Amino acid sequence: MDERTNRWPKMVSSAWGCVTLGSHVPRLLRKLKDRVKIRRHRSEFRQDHHLYQISAEFNMASLLSYIPIVNRLVGDDVQSIDLPPVDVHDVETAQGRRARCLKHLIKGNHANHSVVYHNLQFDNHTPHILSSAYLLGATEKQLHDIYEVEAKELEPWQDAPAEVTEDDWRDFLGEKEYQRGFLDFFEDNLALEFSYDWRKVTNHFLFTGKEPLINGVFGGLGHPLIHLGYAYEMNSKDIAMEALTLTAVQYNYLHKYLDDKNFTKPSAWRSTSPLEILDKVANDKRFDRLFEEPGFSNVDKLFEKHEDLVMEYWNAWDVKDPIKQFEKSQEAAVALLVATVKPGTHAYSFFIVHLLTTSHAIRILLPFIPAKFHVPLVRGWWLLALAVYIAHLRPQVDPDNVDSDLKGRSWTWVESQAINSVHATDAHYVKAIRAIKEAARTWGDVHDRYLAAAVTFADNFHGWVFN
Repeated sequence: MDERTNRWPKMVSSAWGCVTLGSHVPRLLRKLKDRVKIRRHRSEFRQDHHLYQISAEFNMASLLSYIPIVNRLVGDDVQSIDLPPVDVHDVETAQGRRARCLKHLIKGNHANHSVVYHNLQFDNHTPHILSSAYLLGATEKQLHDIYEVEAKELEPWQDAPAEVTEDDWRDFLGEKEYQRGFLDFFEDNLALEFSYDWRKVTNHFLFTGKEPLINGVFGGLGHPLIHLGYAYEMNSKDIAMEALTLTAVQYNYLHKYLDDKNFTKPSAWRSTSPLEILDKVANDKRFDRLFEEPGFSNVDKLFEKHEDLVMEYWNAWDVKDPIKQFEKSQEAAVALLVATVKPGTHAYSFFIVHLLTTSHAIRILLPFIPAKFHVPLVRGWWLLALAVYIAHLRPQVDPDNVDSDLKGRSWTWVESQAINSVHATDAHYVKAIRAIKEAARTWGDVHDRYLAAAVTFADNFHGWVFN
């Protein structure tokens, strides 16, 4: 603020603007890189800040979206989760036999196999496991073996009942039998409207409109979200078009909790720790005897009959420090998979593992998507996590279930288990290991907690429990 005039400096103009950036300068400059020309001047307003004149070819409002404090001054209160991007592996142009092998297998799957199959109930995980195994060091032969195992269960595309068009595409959301129609629709847009730039296609359909499709990626146990993460990490237009298709056909009621702000309201109590909240859920007698058996089918019943209870705990999570809270949510995702399983039982849940792999997908996506969707996307994960946790009868999270004795084993051993063990063709096993490793890489691994979780999981995994 100008201490002489008691006014804020003018911040926006049509082509250029001046902003008092303070401590946000380094982060802003990293994001802008070569897209703007920057001239530095001493600020007239405060001696400990600098005034940067920024000339750019884009509207200044888009620039200000990078600066949290400015967002609060000129528009909505946008909280961002500013993480460095993961390494992007350009599968379309990568050199080397292993990379070309991956490219051909992804394209083969895209051309020959539908994204949902087995009476439209199962998801095609082929891009997930191929990409994960590749990133963990799988050889060409191992990649081919994975593809052959996956392909045995998959099904060819079937024609949709009708064409999906620009005028009616939203009418068919949630209709799985239209998967081929949606794929054709998105690929037509890719070619005819967006000059084969797949990111422009995803930006248009996911992040625009009154009810943006990004709020629907939690349908289908979060598989659209997982698929989207691999599209960005592998820079693959084929995976991206499949991810949009999955988002469209698995679109369900969960989107409304993010689209309708009336569902977000103050809770009687709040906590910044997902694990603390889950512990309260585990001990809340109101959830006793809601369901006779654990299972994902309980999720729909939960929202239909006990929405108020879910909303109470959903709104109890205080995301006042988004980066720290996202870190805690990733810790919770790992704990839900590993620390809920008592030693000797080997009872790793097929459904709970999706809470880890969806969290991993969010970590991949955050650096690439508009800041206004960061916190809602993480809160969408929290809603899914609560629902799955309650539907599976609230297993107790016990840190003692994680074996802290590594017995000399390192990440090298864990990675070898992912691609060389008898479970190397199990998509969810390989993805889970990759997700835990990336969490350790993102946050650092104090006292080897992530490594201990990965070793415990890899050492005790005997297959998935489906109830």
